[in-house]
Amino acid sequence: MRSNDGLSLEGTGGEILVRCLKTHGVDTLYCVPGESYLAVLDALYDAPEIRPIVCRQEGGAAMMADAYGKLTGRPGICFVTRGPGATNASAGVHIAFQDSTPMILFVGQVAREDQEREAFQEIDYRRMYGQLAKWVAEIDDARRIPEFLSRAFHTATSGRPGPVVLALPEDMLRDRVTAPACLAYEPTESAMGLGQVERLGALLEAAERPFALIGGAGWDATACERFRRFAEAWKLPVGAAFRRQDHFDNTHGCYAGDVGIGINPKLAKRVKEADLLLVVGPRLGEMTTGGYSLISIPEPQGRLVHVHPDPEELGRVYRPTMAVAADPRSFAAAVQSLLPPAEPAWAAGTEQAHRDYLDWNAPVEIVGRLQMAKLMDWLAETLPADAILCNGAGNYATWIHRFYRFRRFGSQLAPTSGSMGYGVPAAVAAKLRHPERTVLAFAGDGCFMMHGQEFATAAQHGAAVIFVVVDNGMYGTIRMHQERNYPGRISATSLSNPDFVKLAEAYGGYGERVERTEDFAGAFARAQAAGTPALLHLILDPEAITPLKSLSQIRAEAESK
Repeated sequence: MRSNDGLSLEGTGGEILVRCLKTHGVDTLYCVPGESYLAVLDALYDAPEIRPIVCRQEGGAAMMADAYGKLTGRPGICFVTRGPGATNASAGVHIAFQDSTPMILFVGQVAREDQEREAFQEIDYRRMYGQLAKWVAEIDDARRIPEFLSRAFHTATSGRPGPVVLALPEDMLRDRVTAPACLAYEPTESAMGLGQVERLGALLEAAERPFALIGGAGWDATACERFRRFAEAWKLPVGAAFRRQDHFDNTHGCYAGDVGIGINPKLAKRVKEADLLLVVGPRLGEMTTGGYSLISIPEPQGRLVHVHPDPEELGRVYRPTMAVAADPRSFAAAVQSLLPPAEPAWAAGTEQAHRDYLDWNAPVEIVGRLQMAKLMDWLAETLPADAILCNGAGNYATWIHRFYRFRRFGSQLAPTSGSMGYGVPAAVAAKLRHPERTVLAFAGDGCFMMHGQEFATAAQHGAAVIFVVVDNGMYGTIRMHQERNYPGRISATSLSNPDFVKLAEAYGGYGERVERTEDFAGAFARAQAAGTPALLHLILDPEAITPLKSLSQIRAEAESK
């Protein structure tokens, strides 16, 4: 691989692609190897700056890339092979799309001369990924690799961030060509206008019951700190969108709770009755609006200031009083100049909102010997503020969202798309990115089995994640809905599980079974001390399906209707 004049690159397509990845600042990629992109794997042999993380299934690799994108704000990079590799990876691409995570998936493709014949494992990726990605393309000419990669990085990070998919014909990767030089991408930013800042100030001063809701992508620690200062100065009650609780310190006096599934009824009432909603970052999708019930469509019941980096999301469902096409970083910087009244009229309401959150956050008793709320409260008191908690989807996640207190940005990795299996690979990526930090992966028994094989990836690459498997012997969320809609008619939701402790040991890790609340702290300390990936197998009474009602109570209520 060489450049004769500084303005061009010579080499195979695979070599040029890897050179461009280095130029764009890629330091890690996640992959399952395939013969369709052998030329890239060979080029990586001479690129020690890029660490390839070899995964056990393409879905896990794509989810790791998503987690990297969430943690860094830069595109997570994933390589998979054609056909089955691409279909497996689609779960991670869907997460990145719904979660607005920058990501680039490279898919090996059949040789150009064999296309349109339904060759071995051939798929038209433009059609397959068309609704799952911001842009899908195929690089048919190795000389255009720098051009396509520049566009991919810019597209993945601009406006509403999201995934890009690039298909790589295997013969193109072997072509030896001269290509234009590759220059590093420059992330685009959308900013708030001075007039909009002044108008926001006027709207706030005229409000009696304002409420701020933050979330979405495009934040960093500095933006979160600036927004905290803004909210603190104005004494604004602040809610966090679904699975974005780490955007605002949950212990802060302005924090009112998370606006998502299983919302505090008092918080839901506060959102509905707000005469000014300041929404910074969220799209205002189904999960963050209580199934579109918290805010009237299309005309909100109060004034709405909607701040989002992509103009196409503004007015998509709700007509805003003021639409601001700006990313959270620039918004948080711009509002630093807004000076509040000496004592906002709603200050007492903000204090009450935080008290309501603390009451909701207090542990509750459930049936069984293992009290999940107490465990989460213990973890909130014990773990350092920068500990990273990851989870997939299932009723077990309710315990995290309601009873853990996130204090720092970048400490929560969870799919707003509601994808099962996410927590395990996300935690592996997080621990590899931040080996000095405590990383926990929460998973239900059903959720863990979807990508539990990435425990082997953690062991191979030295990622000492603590996996917490909450086992109630069923697909709990579906069983709950079954009992609500078809009480007593159990169908296709029961699970027979392996011995998770022995499974962890078979992977080369530490495992321990926990059946009582009082045994958890000791087991957790032993897992931390193991120095290897560790698994705590929590046995949860199947009746303990939610913090509010048991499974039998849900069934009885349904039968009484």
